[in-house]
Formats: sequence, C-alpha cells, structure tokens
Amino acid sequence: MSGKVKVLVTIPKELYKLVSRVEDEEKLKSFAEVTFNPYDRNLNEEELSNFIVDVDGCITSWGSPKFTEAVLKNAEKLKIIGHAAGSVKPYVTEEVFKRRIVVVNAASTIAKSVAEFTLAMILNCLRGIPKYIEAMRAKDWDYKNRRGIETLDLRGKVVGIVGFGKVARELVQLLKSFEVNILVYDPFVELEQLVAYNARKVSLNELLSVSDIVTLHAASTSENYHMIGEKELRLMKSSAYIINTAGPLIDENALVKALKERWIAGAALDRFDEEPLQKGSVLYELNNVFLTPHVAGPSDERRKMLFGTIVEDFRRFFSGEKPINEVHYEKLKFLA
Repeated sequence: MSGKVKVLVTIPKELYKLVSRVEDEEKLKSFAEVTFNPYDRNLNEEELSNFIVDVDGCITSWGSPKFTEAVLKNAEKLKIIGHAAGSVKPYVTEEVFKRRIVVVNAASTIAKSVAEFTLAMILNCLRGIPKYIEAMRAKDWDYKNRRGIETLDLRGKVVGIVGFGKVARELVQLLKSFEVNILVYDPFVELEQLVAYNARKVSLNELLSVSDIVTLHAASTSENYHMIGEKELRLMKSSAYIINTAGPLIDENALVKALKERWIAGAALDRFDEEPLQKGSVLYELNNVFLTPHVAGPSDERRKMLFGTIVEDFRRFFSGEKPINEVHYEKLKFLA
C-alpha cells in the first residue's frame, strides 16, 4: 500500500458510536486519510456530492443518501463503497456498478446475530420457555402441570429453511450439534452448495409438509411478499412451528387463522406486514405465538463490529487483496 488513500465516512456522529470500535477507527487511519461526517444527521445528496470529491473510498450505514448519477459525477476517484449495515439496495444505484465501483457490506456480521436469535426462538417454541417465565413472574409454580401442550426437544427434528443466504448458513452451523435433518427451499441455490452443509434441497410443498420447524430466511423482496399463505400453512404438520425473522413473508391473516384453529402448533415472529405492529392486531391476543419488535438483527455487541467489517475489507481492497463481503450486481435482485 503506497501512500494513504482518502476515505469518507458518512455515518452521523451518534450512529457512528453505535457501529464502531476505537480499534477499528485506528486501523482505518493507519492506511487512510479519513474525513468524517461532521453532523449528527445523515448527509443529503448535495452534501455527499461535495464531500466525495477526490475520495477513494466511502463508508456508509443506515440512512445514507443514494449514490445517484449526480453524486457520482463528483466521485471520479471513488473505487469502493462500504456499507456498515445490511442491504445496500436503498443506497447503491446501477450506475455504481457500471462505473466498476466495488461494493461491500456487513451483512455477514449481522447474519451471525440473526442466526443466534433464530435458534433461541426455535428453542423457545419447542420448550415454551417464555411462558414459564411469565408464569413465574405471576408466582404460578403450577403452570408446568397445566400448560396444555407437550414440550419437545430440538435434537433429531426436521428443520425446513426457506431461503439459503448468509443467515441460513450461519443457522445451519449452529444446528450441527442438535443432529437435525436440514431441508432447504431456495430456487437460486445450487445442489452442490448444500453438500457442505449436509442439507437437502426440496420443493416448498415438501419442506412445509414434513418439517417440525419452518424458519424463513428468504430475501424480503416483492416476489417473496406473503409467499406463505393459507394454502402453504395448511400443508404444515399440526405439531410444527414457523419462525419469521426475515420480512413480510407470511400472510398475517392466514397465520392468525392457522394459529387460532391450531393447524400448526405455534409461531415466533420478529417481522410483520406493518411495523410497528398495530396495537389492534389479533396476534397480541394469541397464546401460541411469541412476538418480538424487530430485534433479531445485530446485538448491541455485534453492531459495534459493523464498521470494523468494512474497514477490514477496505484494508484488503487497497492492499490488492480480494474483499470478503463484496456485493455483486448480478446477485443484487436476490438479496434483501
């Protein structure tokens, strides 16, 4: 690496504190001349256009202005954009890729937290742990004798994974010690990619019909909106649970019906059609669903690692190495 490259960090001051660590900033400064966003808010498009002149790399996060053609006209030296968050779709335009600007993100880092959260919710469903906690808060020791549903082990169960992206792959690693059978529905994953994960590719109908746990990790795209409706829920076993940490992939009206009429044993939901979940939602009233307020993403601890994920990819890129977390244009339409 000859000389220091110029890097612009557009992340507002308060958000920057949440997504970074001191050691990662020092690492960036060791090879780059860094300009930080001076404001407690995101830059607007005009400000980004002004700041990005003569910049080699730019690091963004949630709420960044879009890299429009107008912005890119001032970014003649820009070689790499790093998004210290997950999806780059709201921020990166086709023009970025046309100009052969490399794009990296921190989705792989976030995926680890989402996978852990998903595993926790699977175990909560099978063992009913939150219900016992509620009962003990009410000093109801005897709840365990009248819970009304059989608790189950995860070991040896069939886990159906819908969508086989970064979160799903992290989840499979976590599930190894439970000796579960993994089924995968993903039209875009190749059979050979599943060999290393000891997973079997099946149709959506087969996955729903035989799985004890169905967990949704497909990208939240228009094509996948409400991909699980009444027809799909009726295919599931009456003892099965469905977990959603991905997006509005389930028709909530159909799910309410399935839960009320016990077509399935229960559900754990962290994502909803409308967020925040409306106070009048019937879901609040059901005793066989666990609800969380869109918190399956990075833990506070892991959120601080997002900036560092991008800094390491910048170090690799400007050293002539291949970045680990590159987002390729041809795969963008399949991503959240």
